[in-house]
Amino acid sequence: MNKKSVRDLDVGDKRVLVRVDFNVPVKDGEVTDDTRIRRALPTIQHLLSEGARPALISHLGRPKGEPDPKYSMDPVARRLEELLGEPVKKLDTAVGPEVGEALEGTGGGVVLLENSRFYAGETKNDAGFSEELAGPFDLYVNDAFGAAHRAHATTVGVAERLPAAAGLLMEAEIDYLDGVLQDPERPFVAILGGVKVSDKLGVIESLLGVADSLLIGGAMCFTFFKAQGYEIGNSLVEEDYMQEAKRLTDEAGERLVLPTDVVVADAMEEDAGTQTVPVSGIPSGKMGLDIGPESVEVFRDKISGAKTIFWNGPMGVFEIDAFAKGTEGVAKAVAEASGGGATSVIGGGDSVAAVNKLGLDDQMGHISTGGGASLEYVEGKELPGVAVLPDR
Repeated sequence: MNKKSVRDLDVGDKRVLVRVDFNVPVKDGEVTDDTRIRRALPTIQHLLSEGARPALISHLGRPKGEPDPKYSMDPVARRLEELLGEPVKKLDTAVGPEVGEALEGTGGGVVLLENSRFYAGETKNDAGFSEELAGPFDLYVNDAFGAAHRAHATTVGVAERLPAAAGLLMEAEIDYLDGVLQDPERPFVAILGGVKVSDKLGVIESLLGVADSLLIGGAMCFTFFKAQGYEIGNSLVEEDYMQEAKRLTDEAGERLVLPTDVVVADAMEEDAGTQTVPVSGIPSGKMGLDIGPESVEVFRDKISGAKTIFWNGPMGVFEIDAFAKGTEGVAKAVAEASGGGATSVIGGGDSVAAVNKLGLDDQMGHISTGGGASLEYVEGKELPGVAVLPDR
């Protein structure tokens, strides 16, 4: 990474505002998945070990620019304190004299500010709000890769007003994605799933420019099948993108690998009757909801020979067990390849949820915390929260 890192800063006795991504699921006042909190710990621990006085800020959920108790950071503060093993002083504000006063305390630990989206100025990257946020601090560190594709006050505005650097998680995210995109060890196999071709058209184009094989599953494969003249029953399709799908198939040739069989059903329901059919034989009235076992073996064969793997998107409706076997098969193949020495990057979103559900997270190389951010980075788009950080 050519951006300045927190390791490049003299943070001793400095007041440091750290943008973290603590947008975690909360139910009944308890954090139900603390992955993003745990991934931020190395940066926080580094700052504490160097004698800094860090205050952390994050958004949580989608409050509408004003305080909403449902999205308070209180449950996050409790879980962070347990994981960090240091005191966490949670404030009920993100700006104002209370912030400076909390930083002057000598109790050690960290300060956690209130939800940044309780302020309308956050998502507008408002200059006044950015000034207020920056006021009490000497330095700024962005460790929230998952929010780096947003030009908000806490990702861009503050970075324009303080000496800034990337946190350790941000650094790792960029290094792994750059390794995949710029100089992958070959063969490089990319795997894309999900619903819409339109959501990932730029990503498909970008990956076809560098990958040796691109495996496509999920509902978006049916747009490719219909473009080839197959009947797809009631499967999801984007009629407006069939020409693009045909163009990509023609240009990529054998490098673009589609399923050969699919699991179909009458409805997207747990108890729906399922059958596995070749892609050329999808019955009228049925919808494809997962890749079939033959496709899993085709994909596994490609993945097992890979030295570099990028995966984003499930192969089917993995939340329903009847349509989860394709995603499970791909996840296990990626885990096995990773164990054999391949570099694997799981590109956020539902892929991460699937890997966690299967208990394979500790067998993968790098699991990105940024779904939308990682896809935009792979697509070649500039991420405002990264671009604003100074180069080394």
